[in-house]
Amino acid sequence: MARIDRYSRIRRFALFISLTVLYFIAGPWRAWAGDLAPYAALANNTFNDTASAVEMLGQNGDPRALPVIEALSQGRLLVDPASGTIYIRDKTGALTTAADGASVAAAPEGLTPLRLNNRVRRAIEAAMGGLTLRVGDPAKRLEAAQAVFHQHEADALPAVETALAQEKDPRVALRLREARAAILLFKPDTDPAAQLAAIDILRARGDQDALGVLTGLDAGSEPLVKEAADSAARSIRNRIALWSHLQDVWFGLSLGSVLLLAAIGLAITFGVMGVINMAHGEMVMIGAYTTYAVQEVIRQHNPAWFDSSLFIALPLAFLVTGMLGIAIERLIIRHLYGRPLETLLATFGLALILQQAVRTIFGPNNREVGAPAFMAGTFDLGGLSITYGRMWIILFALAVFAALQMLLRASPFGLKMRAVTQNRQMAASMGISTDRIDALAFGLGSGIAGIAGVALSQIDNVSPNLGQSYIIDSFMVVVFGGVGNLWGTLVAAMTLGVANKLLEPFAGAVLAKIALLVFIILFIQKRPRGLFALKGRSVEA
Repeated sequence: MARIDRYSRIRRFALFISLTVLYFIAGPWRAWAGDLAPYAALANNTFNDTASAVEMLGQNGDPRALPVIEALSQGRLLVDPASGTIYIRDKTGALTTAADGASVAAAPEGLTPLRLNNRVRRAIEAAMGGLTLRVGDPAKRLEAAQAVFHQHEADALPAVETALAQEKDPRVALRLREARAAILLFKPDTDPAAQLAAIDILRARGDQDALGVLTGLDAGSEPLVKEAADSAARSIRNRIALWSHLQDVWFGLSLGSVLLLAAIGLAITFGVMGVINMAHGEMVMIGAYTTYAVQEVIRQHNPAWFDSSLFIALPLAFLVTGMLGIAIERLIIRHLYGRPLETLLATFGLALILQQAVRTIFGPNNREVGAPAFMAGTFDLGGLSITYGRMWIILFALAVFAALQMLLRASPFGLKMRAVTQNRQMAASMGISTDRIDALAFGLGSGIAGIAGVALSQIDNVSPNLGQSYIIDSFMVVVFGGVGNLWGTLVAAMTLGVANKLLEPFAGAVLAKIALLVFIILFIQKRPRGLFALKGRSVEA
């Protein structure tokens, strides 16, 4: 048996040598030898021969090479020691020959998986990157170009240059040029002028990946090249720091839009009636649970409508929380006007009741609210990474603000509410029913809190405690901007959101919030009416 095994090894070795010689010297047979030489090398099942075979498969452009290499990386490439034939076992267990893809009815006995080590794995990564560069899907080619860029193995250079010459997609071509630059920068025999050109390409890319490639350059490189690489790395660090600050500003605007949605309804009730409504956060929470209920009904009865769920939930959340707000004002708040401490305690107790009611109906655990297709995913804008969900929430908050401004300035109800805000006694003497305006204003503020809950359900956990996360911040926004002034609420929300996100990298989330609270306390000492104080006899009195 040992003698037979030795003879089979000799036969495979002789076949490998013969095919290799044919590949280099036998012109008419070169293509045939190039097709079979890698499989003869794989049959030896040694690390060196397997790595060499993978490199040949990656370079010869054989369309069967990619599934062979994938099977090798996943342990599904087998060799028959007796015949030297290479087989691929698919996920169902069926066998095909690697060289020609022919199906095998009965598996030979003694099939052995090909062995892997780190050198073979590196060869597999480089070969798969090069082969994937030639597939039809641009997204896969782009992903392969990125993989080659990160590995920057010299063996992948021919495949990259071939793919670059044939590439028509400008995005993929750019990534291929960057991958080629990364390879040339580390290739030992590259001309310094070519390395300097490669550094310019990496400098233009300007992201963290390019910085990692430039800083990985050997200190023993050409001094001029090393100096250029260090200069490019410093430039990229400065650019990354700038984009990082801009990203913080974007996050701050996103947070500010959330605070605006949560606080704008409170600005109405606090500004018109002077009521400290501690149950305002629970209106936000009820709006979020309304969204959850709508999505559950859609999931059970008509899943095709799921992407429209938010458009259905918005008016429902406004109606549910608006009617609840009117009921609260009529049943509780109207009896406590002029007694702020009792109002605070009553609404705080009401908040606890609403939380417990939601726990009883929906349970104490978080509820899943899905995102429609148009709110999923991200896109890059320069060095910014922007999520569609946050972007739509910012636009939604601004739309709510604009609609509310139009309602207050271009409708009879808005005129009456502004009159009550500025001088309640004079408005009453002019025939305005201040009790009715109070109820409608409280309902409007609660309804806006409800649609804020619809938006917050897309970025926060929907739980009975959702509103408590925003009530204190909402009061901070209203007081800082000026009680009852919507423009002040907008400016205050965006200012506090951006300031909070800019402070967080240096002070941490908790200390940043404490610092902003201290700032607002000191600011209110100087300007008790906030940034934009309301005008009017009653207010100024």
